[in-house]
Amino acid sequence: MTAEYTFDIFCSLDGFGSYGEAGDWGGYWGKQGPEFLERRLALLGEEQRMVLGATTFRQFVQVLPPLTAQSEVDDPVNTRMRKLPTTVVSTTLRGPLDWPDATLVSGDAVDVVARLKQESAVPLRSHGSVSMNRALMAAGLVDRVQVTIFPVITGRTGVDPIFRDAADFDLELLESRTLDGRTQELVYRPTLHG
Repeated sequence: MTAEYTFDIFCSLDGFGSYGEAGDWGGYWGKQGPEFLERRLALLGEEQRMVLGATTFRQFVQVLPPLTAQSEVDDPVNTRMRKLPTTVVSTTLRGPLDWPDATLVSGDAVDVVARLKQESAVPLRSHGSVSMNRALMAAGLVDRVQVTIFPVITGRTGVDPIFRDAADFDLELLESRTLDGRTQELVYRPTLHG
């Protein structure tokens, strides 16, 4: 039996995973509400292993505050994410990593994640890491794509379309929910098309 792998991504309605320097949206595009934050805390409270690519890991280290008693109060969602056991897949990073319970694995993400899926006793979740997860989807290693769509269009400031240059996939809707009356969380099972 293999561990289930979830590609977890946030995006704007027009499919952008982030916004450029001209954007003044703030974290979560300024649209996080109590239901969204409770949902994220619950998801990250489950036993699992995070899998991050080098670019996302570097971004998280830059923008997430250090773990303190105050971070538990001010930012419990990201504090919980940082406390999860994490595998960082990279051919460019060198250890030690400034992240609690992180393991750096050098190599091709497809090979690393295929091995993790065979060896892990807990589910795997990757947040962000867009190019790595596109490659994992193409290799058939992603079991679930969890897309949280924030109620914004970032046509002028959006960067990093999350599925640009991805392969074609058919999607089976497994779950859907509306958070705070405006944010959509959709969970799909992807199957390579054709």
